[in-house]
Amino acid sequence: MKIPFLNLQRQQKELLQPVQKLLTETMLEDILLGGKAVHTFEDKFARYLNVKYVIACANCTDALEIALRALQIGQGDEVIVPANGWMSAAEAVCLLGAVPVFVDSLVDRYTIDPDKIETKITSRTKAIIPIHLYGYGADMERIMGIAAAYGLKVIEDCAQAQGATIQGKKAGSWGDIAAFSFYPTKNLGAIGDAGALATNDEELSTTCRQIANHGQSGKNCHVRLGRNSRMDSFQAAVLSYKLGLLDQWNLRRRELAQRYNNALQPYYLHLPQEDEGYFHVYHLYVIRCADRKRLTKLLGEKGVGTAVHYPEAVADMQVFEAYSFADTPVASKQCHELLSLPLYPQLTDEEQMYIIEAMKEALSEMDQQIV
Repeated sequence: MKIPFLNLQRQQKELLQPVQKLLTETMLEDILLGGKAVHTFEDKFARYLNVKYVIACANCTDALEIALRALQIGQGDEVIVPANGWMSAAEAVCLLGAVPVFVDSLVDRYTIDPDKIETKITSRTKAIIPIHLYGYGADMERIMGIAAAYGLKVIEDCAQAQGATIQGKKAGSWGDIAAFSFYPTKNLGAIGDAGALATNDEELSTTCRQIANHGQSGKNCHVRLGRNSRMDSFQAAVLSYKLGLLDQWNLRRRELAQRYNNALQPYYLHLPQEDEGYFHVYHLYVIRCADRKRLTKLLGEKGVGTAVHYPEAVADMQVFEAYSFADTPVASKQCHELLSLPLYPQLTDEEQMYIIEAMKEALSEMDQQIV
């Protein structure tokens, strides 16, 4: 049996008829950018997150940069970012002339370590960008407490956490503002690319909306320097439809993750953790294995696709070497051990059982001891 790491075609086929209908309806609308479909999605997603305002934009990297600009973060300001995760948070900070300050990861949860944040705060620190990684929420209670104590803004990176909750609150509803990705592989994915911002601050919402649309407060009324970062109507229509399926899909992800956990628990692997009060939505199912290279090879020989998220800690990347001082040992070590197994709502039970048996055989070949 051949099982790729991800098979998006299954979802596309499953949704082909309703999406084709949406495309036809949307093409017949007068406005294909910023029209009714976009406003409808913004309203639906705001209700889903239990926030007041959602601002659609082109992608999550734009969303992060727009949020930073709206909070007036720029040249010489410092922004605390996680050492592990996708690089967009640190990238957006740098593009505005600000300085990314890397903080190490939690040993067992992979999100930013709140205990190490305060040691990195200086008089120039203006904000914290926690990333909800792999579908698991960062420790927002602790982070918001630290931010309040030091007068810092919080920008949540929710690219991998649509539907995740922390202490009963949705990821994206904790900070001053949150950035979302709807890249096709996400739990809630567009057909192309798209992103959004979420906030409860009306003034911040207005500023972000202006920045995302060439700084306009109204047609041909440019009140600030902005950019072109708009969600097209077709992506918005698809996202509105898929939003109604998100919770169902997330529950399926959790079902698959629990089956992996139950089967692999006896082995000396580090499996995903979920603390009380957290709702993990398993954008990725990530294990930690000391000999990742060999496990990957053995699984590949058995037809099981895997992936690495991420092969290098952001703090260790050459592009950020001017800002990193090699003091993120946990994230640096984890990046050599983390391995993602196939997990998506359309993965069948039969396929997952094959993956599990392939894992057991591979671990046996590696002389992996059972606990």
